[in-house]
Amino acid sequence: MSILSQGEQREKLITSLSPQLRRHFKIRAFEHGMDIQDAAEHAIKSWYAAEDPPEVDTKGAKTWGTFLTPGEPDRFKAVCADRGVTYVQGLAQALTLWLEAHPSPTSPLVAQPVTRVIVANQKGGVGKTFIASGVAQALAEAGKRVLLIDYDPQGHLTAELGFEDLMYEDDVETLMMHMDGTAKGDIHDLLVALDQERFGERLHLLPASDDAFLRDVALSKVSFSEAALERALEPLEEDYDVIVIDGPPSLGLNMDTALYYVRRREGELADRSGVISPVWANRASHRAVRLLKRQKDDLCHKGRITVDYLGLIINAYDSRRGKLVTENKDEWEKSSSPSVLAIIGDLKEGREAADGEIPLLEYAPDSEHAQVMRDLAKELAV
Repeated sequence: MSILSQGEQREKLITSLSPQLRRHFKIRAFEHGMDIQDAAEHAIKSWYAAEDPPEVDTKGAKTWGTFLTPGEPDRFKAVCADRGVTYVQGLAQALTLWLEAHPSPTSPLVAQPVTRVIVANQKGGVGKTFIASGVAQALAEAGKRVLLIDYDPQGHLTAELGFEDLMYEDDVETLMMHMDGTAKGDIHDLLVALDQERFGERLHLLPASDDAFLRDVALSKVSFSEAALERALEPLEEDYDVIVIDGPPSLGLNMDTALYYVRRREGELADRSGVISPVWANRASHRAVRLLKRQKDDLCHKGRITVDYLGLIINAYDSRRGKLVTENKDEWEKSSSPSVLAIIGDLKEGREAADGEIPLLEYAPDSEHAQVMRDLAKELAV
């Protein structure tokens, strides 16, 4: 979903788009150095001039929205009516024609900072660690240099990847010490590599530490605490293409530092870095996302920054759990801001990999879980 930048005068167009077309369009727009909303508007205006564009398969289309210049949403709907096509078909035709006219360049046209993503939801148990770890693995498997940060004081990510002992080492500097300025050493010394061959030494972990439970208290004493994580991680950024953060299961200063870190930087394309939230198909997840959005919006307003909400992932979905589960899933899918990026079934492979302390893509590389992670990684790997 395109996010409206502060100060822009635009109007929202809400329709639907297939996940595959959404993914291809996002990747291609970034490859050409364009924000998604600008590329969408360019595609729609070009579609107006197209004669008899071919019909596009829109099977599986989900709610999707973008912002256009004033008057364009109404114009688009009017042209769709004149041509006798649905808004969904009209948009699909426009984006498909744009993709055909804009093949992938040999290299991105606009230099961008390292991609920074936090997997966040203060509600525990919804799959933050599972998603963060799986997407990071898929990115590394695809050739990206990836830093995976366990920012959850409980340290589940660190433990599930087989590094639990590192959380309790004595006389070792921690991420918190680099955030509050008391560290003397190099933050590179905190990193460990996942040694599976499929990751090609490209996937590194910054483990959790046992002082992370005191992070909110410690941050309250740090000047400009919102930028503490950014100051700590800055020496690492040139070494990676993507940084994935497994967020804390709480709101507060700890979350503010992570949200500030993934804000849209000057010159960075919209919807490139930002927040992904795993959710369940229940009311508690709806409440949790509202609270997280409220904190994000408050930080953006007070800090005059933009934090893009990249989307939601419905995790552990099983329609056999009853009508309310299905209704909640349907309600999530109607959301255009943030939109649903994927639906993951309640399958065993993720749990088994975690219990065995084996990376998911190593334990079950051909599983449905692994394939979803690869699809999500494609959207982030630009």
